[in-house]
This record gives sequence, structure tokens and C-alpha cells, in this order.
Amino acid sequence: MTATAATSSLWVRCPGCEGPMYGEHYQRNQRVCPGCGHHDRLSSHDRLDRLLDPGSMRPITAAPTAADPLRFTDTLPYRTRLEQTRLRTGLHEAVTCGTAAILGHPAVAAVMDFAFMGGSLGCAVGEHITAAAEHALAQRLPLVIVTASGGARMQEGALALMQMAKTSQALADLDDAGLLTISVITDPTYGGVAASFATLTDLIIAEAGAHMGFAGPRVIAGTLKQTLPEGFQTAETLLAGGLVDGVRKRAELTPALAHLLSTATWAKNGRTVPDAWRATAPHLVHRPEDLPERDAWHTVALARDPGRPTTLDYACYLTEDFHELRGDRISGDCPAIVAGIGRLDEVPIMLIGHQKGHDTRELVTHNFGMGSPAGFRKAARLMRLADKLGLPILTLIDTPGAYAGIEAEAGGQAHAIAANLRLMSRLRVPVVAVVTGEGGSGGALALGVADRVLALSNAVYSVISPEGCAAILWRDATAAPRAAAALRLTTRDLLHHRIIDAVIPEPDGGAHRDPSLTIRLVRQAITATLYELTRMEPADLVSARRRRFRDFGVSA
Repeated sequence: MTATAATSSLWVRCPGCEGPMYGEHYQRNQRVCPGCGHHDRLSSHDRLDRLLDPGSMRPITAAPTAADPLRFTDTLPYRTRLEQTRLRTGLHEAVTCGTAAILGHPAVAAVMDFAFMGGSLGCAVGEHITAAAEHALAQRLPLVIVTASGGARMQEGALALMQMAKTSQALADLDDAGLLTISVITDPTYGGVAASFATLTDLIIAEAGAHMGFAGPRVIAGTLKQTLPEGFQTAETLLAGGLVDGVRKRAELTPALAHLLSTATWAKNGRTVPDAWRATAPHLVHRPEDLPERDAWHTVALARDPGRPTTLDYACYLTEDFHELRGDRISGDCPAIVAGIGRLDEVPIMLIGHQKGHDTRELVTHNFGMGSPAGFRKAARLMRLADKLGLPILTLIDTPGAYAGIEAEAGGQAHAIAANLRLMSRLRVPVVAVVTGEGGSGGALALGVADRVLALSNAVYSVISPEGCAAILWRDATAAPRAAAALRLTTRDLLHHRIIDAVIPEPDGGAHRDPSLTIRLVRQAITATLYELTRMEPADLVSARRRRFRDFGVSA
């Protein structure tokens, strides 16, 4: 529904709250109600004007398609309906494609328009989307698709259905070529579009208020007689369900897209890092004898101190312009593992880490940093994206272990962790892991198969928590201090066994005493390590990483 005229042509009524709005202000606000925030639909022309740099659009031509392959007639002949729609909208079809720039970042853009036969996917739309993808492939450009559709075009029958496979194949070619693809989901996006190219992109950003699904609410309610839950298929529900990376207000879309496109620009420009990184390393400790002996149980307490910087703290102060990306695209979004793209001195990196918190509320919200299957699958999805784009990966490890609840077991916790171990052993980009607090069991290792594993001096890393070890072997939870000592989990022992490569000294008293200094030291260690790793060939990275883990447990 679009904004309707009120008592005067100068005023319009919001379709969401029905409140009156001054028309000129409403248009200036990109057709977003200032009262309730309702995002009214935009035409493809308006969308292009708001997203793209002025004058940057260069149309892409597509091969001609059958105009009326079935000679279809409902209440009107299909040809007549097409002609009337073209006259009414001024568009030739339901999608407009071209090369363009978004805040200076080049891309191929394909923007759909719901006003043209509900944005339905027919032969012409499928051909234009495919031509746009093929042009992006030929020019080595990222592809941005803005979707708005009710589904496949019924008047073209099975030929419309085949466009789902055709466009999906075109997206697969861009995957194989390592080119970034982004979907912007607008209201509504359903049926064949949602079940093909709209959800096959690397990143999916939903506009606030958008709805997306395979079948619309009326179809579900009418055919299956199911009572639909509140907020069904809304952008916010999709985000909570792990099906989109983020939800953005309309005014936020252009800068968000520009940030994401900048990662493709960096890769295209040679993936170089600043030469100054070579000399940024703080005093790293590589020999166990250079570390003092520490009481293991006391070190565990320091590693768990809630004042230590969390992954989101590091993301905020370690990088510039961090954009969190969410969801495993299957079952949900795990708050115990956060991930996103940020910049280190203009170098984009994929940052993934366990998130705990500084107080009880935050700890509960983030499940005490104990990752679920959705969290490990989210990490895997974004590591694959980093590998595709050539982005360095930084993981921050701080977890008592993977979540072991009933729902995690039912969701395939063991499978998700195992898949990450295999995936990380094959990544062709530099991977640096830093144990910032607790490194607990498989939940830690699922982010720890790296080229270099660093640790803060009061961090710990172990096969099990001291309490768990004490309960199993001593059958006495109070034996946790003895178990901590027996597990040899301090950095001195970890260096001795080469579990970690180097130790980052913490400020006096622990990382929680001076978080800003801690983050600065971690940043320096990461940049120096990445300087070294980015100069290695991808095949050499994989080979050395696999040798590193192959040798564990073998006598010298």
C-alpha cells in the first residue's frame, strides 16, 4: 500500500499509522513516516536515485525474450496486461539493471519494482538478472540486487519457474569467480524471487519493515489454515531467525552498502597492507622460560574477570567502521558468537569472536560466551565469505566451552564444531586467533585453527574447564584448583607445548586494569602478524597451517 491522499493534495496519509504528513517532507524523508517509521514502497527509479551516485548509472542490455510464450489470458490477454503496465509505470519490465557507483564504489545494480505486475519473475526479469550477473562477471564487479516481488509470473507458466534455476546458476558463477554479491530485501519479497537469487547472495540486508518468505501470509492462512504469529516474515523476525545479516532503515542503506562494497575494492586493488605494520609488534613472548610461573587457579580467575575487554569492545576500538553480520541462514543467530567486517588502517578484515559481557545482564544475553550450532555455522559462513573475497580473518577466543544444552545437541553441536575445524584447515587467507580470556574445549578450537595463535598472558586454554575435570576425575568440584594445575592451562605451559605461538603481555594486574592499553597491544600484535602472513602464497598458508596441527602430540 502506498501513501494515500488526505484532505489536501499537499498532505498524505501514512499507510502504517494513518497519520497525516506534509507531502513534501514525506518525499524528502524518502517516503518514511516520521511518526511510526513505516517505509512506503519506492519505485525502481526512486530507489536508483537514492542509492546510486548521481549520473553513474549505465544501463545493461539483455537478450530479447518471448513476449507471451503461453498466449495466456485471464481477465485480460497477457499481452494487453503487459502493455497497460508499461504505460502506467513507464517501465519496460519489473527490473532495471546497470553499472553504477555507490559512494564512489563501482558495482552492477539490479533494482526491482513491485508496481510492475507485482515485481513478478518472468522470462524478461530472469534474463535481465542473469545479464547483470554476467556483466558483473565480465567486468569483475560486485553485484547488488534490490528485490521487490510477489513471486514467479503465472502468465508465463513453467518458463517463469525455470528462471529461478537460471538466475541461481548466474549467482553460482559469481561465487566461483570470488565476486561479492549483496541483496537488499524490500517489501515485499516472496515466492520464486525469495527462493532463488534474493537469498543466494553473500550478504542479505533487509530494509526496515520488509517482509520476505516463500509463501505469503494470505496463501499460508488460506491453504493451510494456520494461525500466523505476530510479526510473521518481517525483517526483524528474519534477523532473529538467522536469515538476514542485518536490518537497516532506508537512510542507512547507502552507507551500509558502500562499506560492504569497499571490501571488494580492497581485494581488487591487490590486497596490500601498510608497510608500517612490519614494526608494530609489541614485546611478544615466544619462550616459556621468559614467562613467570603463575598459580593456575588464580590465572583462571583472571581469565574470567568480567572487566576484561570483550569481542565487541575489540571490534569497537580495534577496528574502524565495524559492521556486524548475523545469522547462519538456517536456524537462528547466536549472540554468543559475534562477527562482522571492520577495518584495520583501511584494510578490511573479518572479525569473529566469542562474546561474554561485563555484567550479569550482558552475560545472560550472550549465553556466557557459549556458542550454539547456529553460532558456529554463522562463523563458518562468514569465514567462507572472507576466503572468497580474500579478506584476512581474526578470531577472538573467550569461552568456557560450547553450549551443551538439549537444543544445542538437537541442533547438531558436534557437527557444527567439526565442520569448522575442517573448514579452517582449508582457508586460503591469513587466519590469526587470539585467546583473550578462556579457551574452553571444542568451543574454543572451533575458532582456533589458525596460522598464528596468540594469547594474552593471563589467558587459559584447555580441553575442559577445571570444574568439569574435577567433577569427572576427582568426583569433587572443590578439587578445581588441583585440576587447573594438572591441566597445564597457563600460557607458560601452552608455549611449552606449542599450542600457542606467542604471548601478548597484559598490563600490570590484568587486562581488566587497563582495557585500552590491552586493546592497543593486541592490535599491534595482530597487524605485525598479518604483515607477515599476507606476504605468503595461499597454498603455502594452507600447507603450513596443516603441518602445524599435524605435528601436535608427536614426540620431537
